[in-house]
Amino acid sequence: MKVINLHQDEKDLIRLAAENNRHAQHQIYSKFSPKMLSVCRQYIKDVHQAEDIMITAFMKVFTNLKNFESKGSFEGWIRRIMINESISFIRAQKRVSFLEDEYYKEESFNNIESNFSVEDIQSLIDSLPDGYKMIFNLYAIEGYKHKEIAEMLNINEGTSKSQLSHARKMLQEQINKLKNYENGTE
Repeated sequence: MKVINLHQDEKDLIRLAAENNRHAQHQIYSKFSPKMLSVCRQYIKDVHQAEDIMITAFMKVFTNLKNFESKGSFEGWIRRIMINESISFIRAQKRVSFLEDEYYKEESFNNIESNFSVEDIQSLIDSLPDGYKMIFNLYAIEGYKHKEIAEMLNINEGTSKSQLSHARKMLQEQINKLKNYENGTE
């Protein structure tokens, strides 16, 4: 039985793709594109636009492969490029604005009942204003800290906290409306 070192295989695949080996690039794309499309989709409502953003981001991945230093996970590196490309797209559309207020209240948002489908939850997140949605995704989905988000988006840390608080409140209101509708109380 031959033991295959998967980590070394990934390093070889990255090296070949960095040398413009189309087969290696295709393997990377095939392996990561489903996950990365869903990352882009978290930020971009239209699935076709999200796919365009993902393809553009993969072009940046392949162009910059020589800069990947293997200090973290390769998937995490690709994911960050996808997020940055999605944010750049939203900014270019001039659809995002951040309210510069310091109101922030830490709220629990972990009590979403499991009877909502992933599509239901994504639809609720999609209905948020772009600024709220972006910060909610960066914080709640991607796990960035407010300081990192503030640096990434060129905003105050308090603004990041405030936008997250508003997003959570808006989502909670929408969830309550859905619950009431399902229970026949609205």
